[in-house]
Amino acid sequence: MARFTVAALAPPMSFAEIALGNGIHLHYARQGPADGPVIILLHGYSDSSFSFSRVMPLLPPELRVIAPDLRGHGHSARPVNGYRIGDLAGDVLRMMDLMSIPEALIVGHSMGSFVAQAIAERAPQRVSRLMLLSSASVADNAGMRELRREVNSLSDPVDLEFVCGFQYSTIATPVPGAFMDSAIANSRRMPAHVWRKALQGLIEYRPTAPRPDVRTFVLGGRLDAVFSADEQTALAREFQNVELLIIDGIGHTLHWERPQRFVDELLRFAR
Repeated sequence: MARFTVAALAPPMSFAEIALGNGIHLHYARQGPADGPVIILLHGYSDSSFSFSRVMPLLPPELRVIAPDLRGHGHSARPVNGYRIGDLAGDVLRMMDLMSIPEALIVGHSMGSFVAQAIAERAPQRVSRLMLLSSASVADNAGMRELRREVNSLSDPVDLEFVCGFQYSTIATPVPGAFMDSAIANSRRMPAHVWRKALQGLIEYRPTAPRPDVRTFVLGGRLDAVFSADEQTALAREFQNVELLIIDGIGHTLHWERPQRFVDELLRFAR
C-alpha cells in the first residue's frame, strides 16, 4: 500500500448504493479519492457500515475507504435466503469487480472477519493484506450456540430489550450513549429471518482450503466475550505471514471502544 500522511483527516463520508446484477443491491459508505489505496471495512453480525462511523473520520484523506452494509444488514437488500459466509463474500467480490478494484486491504470485524477470511480463501490475489478484528477459526462455540437458541425465537419487530442486551454484551468499556443508541437502532432494522439465517451461516462456516499466504493481522481484545483471546490466538497460528495483537482491557469492539487505537493499528499494518 502506498505511503500516506496521518496528520490530515479524511473528508466527510458519503453514501451510495450498487446493484450487483444478482438481484442484490448493497448500500455502502465511502470516502477518499477514486484512485487511492483501497481499504474495505466489513462489519459484524447485525451491524452495518455505521459500525465504522467512529473510525472513518480519523483515516487519512489519501485512502479510498469503502464500508458496505452486508446482505440483509443496514440498508442493503434483505432476501429470504443467501446468508452463508460464502454468499456474503461473493457479494463483496462482485462489488469489487463492478467498482474496478483489483485488490484491497480487507478489514473484517467479527462476522465480517469470517467474510474476509472467505474472500482471501476464494481470491487471495484480490487481498493485499488481511486484518481480522475480534475473530476466530470458526464461530461455532458455546456462546454462539446459546445466542442461536435466543435468535431462533425472535419475531418481527425484533425485541428492543434483546437487541440492547446483545449490543452491550460486546463492549467491555463505555462508548458514547448516542453511538450505542444508533447501533441498536441499526440492528433493530434487521428482520428476524436475517437474524436467524445470518447467524446460522456464521456458525456453519468452515474454511475449505489451506490458509492463503496473505499478510495477516489478527487483532482483538483480551476481554472479548464472543471470541476469546485463546480463540484469536489459535486463528493466528493458522496463517504463515501473520501478526497477533491482543489488547488488554478491550472487549469485542476495539473500533467502538478505542477508535483511535484501532486506526493507529490499521495504519501501521497498512504501511
